[in-house]
Amino acid sequence: MPKVTLKNGKSFDVPPGYTIAQALAAGGIPVGPEVLAASVNGRPTDLSAPLTADATIDPLGFDTAEGREIYRHSSTHIMAQAVKELFPAAQLTIGPALEDSFYYDFAYDRPFTPEDLENIEQRAREIAKRKLAVTRRDLTKQEALELFKARGEHYKVELIEGFPDREPISIYTQGEFVDLCRGPHVPSTGHVGALKLLTTAGAYWRGDERNPMLQRIYGTSFPTKAELDAHLAKLEEIKRRDHRKVGKELDLISIQDEIGPGLVLWHPKGAVIRLLIENFWREQHLRDGYELVYSPHVARLDLWKTSGHVDYYRDNMFAPMKLEGSEYQLKPMNCPYHIMIYKSHLRSYRELPIRYGELGTVYRYERTGVLHGLLRVRGFTQDDAHLFCRPDQIEAEVSRVLDFTFFILRTFGFMEFEVFLSTRPNESVGAEEHWTLATSALEAALKSRNISFHLDPGGGAFYGPKIDIKIKDALGRSWQCSTIQIDFNNPERFELSYIGEDGKSHQPIMIHRALMGSIERFFGILIEHYAGAFPTWLAPVQAVVMAITDNQREFVTEVTAQMKASGFRVESDIRNEKIGFKIREAEKAKIPFMFVVGDREVQSRSLSVRGRSGANLGTMTVQGALDLLKTEVERAGQQLSPTS
Repeated sequence: MPKVTLKNGKSFDVPPGYTIAQALAAGGIPVGPEVLAASVNGRPTDLSAPLTADATIDPLGFDTAEGREIYRHSSTHIMAQAVKELFPAAQLTIGPALEDSFYYDFAYDRPFTPEDLENIEQRAREIAKRKLAVTRRDLTKQEALELFKARGEHYKVELIEGFPDREPISIYTQGEFVDLCRGPHVPSTGHVGALKLLTTAGAYWRGDERNPMLQRIYGTSFPTKAELDAHLAKLEEIKRRDHRKVGKELDLISIQDEIGPGLVLWHPKGAVIRLLIENFWREQHLRDGYELVYSPHVARLDLWKTSGHVDYYRDNMFAPMKLEGSEYQLKPMNCPYHIMIYKSHLRSYRELPIRYGELGTVYRYERTGVLHGLLRVRGFTQDDAHLFCRPDQIEAEVSRVLDFTFFILRTFGFMEFEVFLSTRPNESVGAEEHWTLATSALEAALKSRNISFHLDPGGGAFYGPKIDIKIKDALGRSWQCSTIQIDFNNPERFELSYIGEDGKSHQPIMIHRALMGSIERFFGILIEHYAGAFPTWLAPVQAVVMAITDNQREFVTEVTAQMKASGFRVESDIRNEKIGFKIREAEKAKIPFMFVVGDREVQSRSLSVRGRSGANLGTMTVQGALDLLKTEVERAGQQLSPTS
């Protein structure tokens, strides 16, 4: 008889053939609508699956990541069934769950219209109300091929033809609907409480532009309408904060077809913010013991052959160009240049660690379909650094980088983080002892800083383990920005060395490190984090001095000049417009402060101060307004040091 162990430690025997649901019930766990599936020996499994051996079982609900994935993957099947009922000629392809949504791609002869989407959503809700049982069946490859050929599902047939011959192939059925799927799924369509279809898009079959264009439908689902409504409200806020929309409204950046997709133009106000970010980055790196370097945008192709990029990264590189009989390559990364700077001298163990930092612009061939504003581009500037150290220095250097990373991110207003330690993947290079040393050093550095982290087994780069840091923005979304990667491969490929204390040649360890990831992507995240209302130290215009009538022009011009001379970014507004219009314009531009001047302010040589949120901050002297700006700048953390 199979022995069942529950998460609470309770163990008991069940008769052979008991399902997971029956085993949970026997252990005193009611299998109500909130139980979607179960984790059986760590693997998500259908509740209807029979027990054939001893198992540790843990119920999965919507409150778990696995449960949410199962819930939304089941939602894709409900949506796909609705499409097939309304549009029988549509062919099924694939439909995965995403973090908080899902999609399904259909082969159909035209895009789905908004009216189609409304009808599909209504039918999907009806299917959920039917409470159709969702059942799994395993077939042989031949049986699966015959089934889907008979149903006219050519894309499913293509998928099945690529599967191993002797492995069973699972299908899931709900009513008349049948789909090829690995599972697991919820027990019935009635488990999906609230569903909303969001949008449509085109997508190439298997992501290859040489293949047919498919029609993709995105949707989301939650157990209750209240949860769904809260999520939809969040999506509206995400739209409001979209960096492409805000970037255009505030005249910060643009991406124009005449220039090329994925290539960013920084307008004056956006360029001011970029300058502030880069100046801050350089100042702090110099304080933290880095040496700044610069490298060209191209290099001979042979350099990228030595680094391995031609072998491992060719699909993401622009085509080489021929010059004077040699092939040159736009750089996709900065690391080979920093390696060559290190290699330009004979190095001693006394010089290590050496830390090179560069805001280096790189170019990567991203397919047009994946480009997304500032978040996915073809030309971008990495806040890159490479550290060369002895093996015994890894932990100290990583600890130092961790401190520096959190300081930088907090200065820009990010206070919540998720940290991941990724270990050796199946396909990797380097000796086992190097991996063990480096992984232990990364783990020790995290623990020495009392940083909680998640282990990501096998998630390291092929050349070494790494630490990844995700930031959470104002809407609770996670963004991968910072990474610390240990590299054994490049020092070996480039034959790097240093003379040790023993007088012999030794190979250094290389640490790749990025704090913001790229200036472009980080700026896009910042725009959405602040909804364009940047803290005063980052705002392209920190204040505007505005006249109520023409009578105050001279004083406004004088005050503006004084504030600019004090180092603040201040503009004057002496247009012949009503003061209410000027204030609304400044608020729309998200300028932190408005200094309003009327006849009374001229007489008292003072300013009426307003915040961009509409708050009336009273009347101040000019010096008081300058002190206010100074306080706001310092409050943002620009004046902090990494050790404070």
